[in-house]
Amino acid sequence: MRWMLAVVVMLGCATQAQAELHTEPVEYRHGDTVLEGYLAYDSHLEKPGPGVLVVHEWKGLNEYAKHRAEQLAQLGYTALAVDMYGKGIQAKDHEEAAKLSGIYRSDRQLMRARIQAGLDVLSHHPLVDARRIGAIGYCFGGTTVLELARSGADVAGVVSFHGGLATPSPASPGTVKARVLVCHGAADSYVSAEEVAAFEAEMQQAGVEYRLIRYDGAVHSFTVPDAGNDSSRGVAYHPEADRASWEAMRRFFEEVLGAPSSVAALSTQVE
Repeated sequence: MRWMLAVVVMLGCATQAQAELHTEPVEYRHGDTVLEGYLAYDSHLEKPGPGVLVVHEWKGLNEYAKHRAEQLAQLGYTALAVDMYGKGIQAKDHEEAAKLSGIYRSDRQLMRARIQAGLDVLSHHPLVDARRIGAIGYCFGGTTVLELARSGADVAGVVSFHGGLATPSPASPGTVKARVLVCHGAADSYVSAEEVAAFEAEMQQAGVEYRLIRYDGAVHSFTVPDAGNDSSRGVAYHPEADRASWEAMRRFFEEVLGAPSSVAALSTQVE
């Protein structure tokens, strides 16, 4: 009985701690470009632990990416939603988003350097153990974190959600330090079966420890509620795939980064 009471008290404290997040904008630079990311962490953290980069979709750093950073903070990670385009730059429509993201899709070295600037910021944060850093990304962001891994950056693991898998600079054997998880919509018409096959062949030839999960019935942007539910357009939210892929990410990071030690993480795991 005393044990049960202790558990209830502990979980009550954990739930309270989970809600107490610290968030702040973080200005940093890549060369002459001023960038502004969004940092989130559990305010009860007292010592360095694992950190996770979050890379936005093709429209730029928005509330969706910030929300994902907050969700990671609730799991006990120190999360930085990075800015790939520049402070205050967000696409107003799909046409502008295509132009902005196209700059980096056509220049993968720039893409890699820009995300590395965000990694440098997170790795030097006092609450982050630089040996335990991961990265996640959505659509354009998924492509970006795969390029980060291909670059040989010091990250333990990366997770791509409905990201592009093709690259003009495939990974070389022995270069990739990160483990890789790809969460892919099985019905995603924006990523061809040939692109998926080429990616898997690339990972195998480079000796990368990777896993690719296909979610039946899911199309592009399956984790984004604002994508709507009309899958005939090729872009739609799929709540089951969203939940399953987030759980896959959570387990993946527990394996590669170690379980977060914060009280908030305990609350999330029990719930």
